Amino acid sequence: MALETANIQERLSQKFGSSVFAFGMQRDIFTFEASPENLHEVIQFLKEDEELNFHFLTDLCGVHYPENDDDHQFAVVYLLHNWVENTRVCVKTYLNANPEVDTIIDLFLSANWMERETWDFYGIVFKGHPQLKRILNMDEMISFPMRKEFPMEDSGRTDKDDRFFGRTVSNKSTL
Repeated sequence: MALETANIQERLSQKFGSSVFAFGMQRDIFTFEASPENLHEVIQFLKEDEELNFHFLTDLCGVHYPENDDDHQFAVVYLLHNWVENTRVCVKTYLNANPEVDTIIDLFLSANWMERETWDFYGIVFKGHPQLKRILNMDEMISFPMRKEFPMEDSGRTDKDDRFFGRTVSNKSTL
């Protein structure tokens, strides 16, 4: 029997109630949200339940939404795959301005590097991670470069000329 999205939603709703919500399809992937407090349990259920069988963590990443209210400043997105039924799910959890969520390394060893990269770029703390340290950026960095609180360009640089980047300043006095 094929694994239907309605079955996934029903099993999750029965097990977790209002801790899982906002079910829907986004770009042909069944997507839902889980509360950060129950996220580890939800992902463990998706993996260990014999009917659901989501044994592969495809990806884990962070997102920064500075325009959202304080309780939804950051998101962690998990993409899981059931290879037997060739079914994918996307689990999202939203975090506040001091983002923390439980690690899932005990469920998927591949989450180790993904969580380190997410911390390195967004500052999202994965509680229980055995080695949460910089993976791509310099150890001396004190900021998290993918947060949208920083300008895209360094205004102090003198080696950039806007003319070389197709951005010309209109000066009507030369016309």
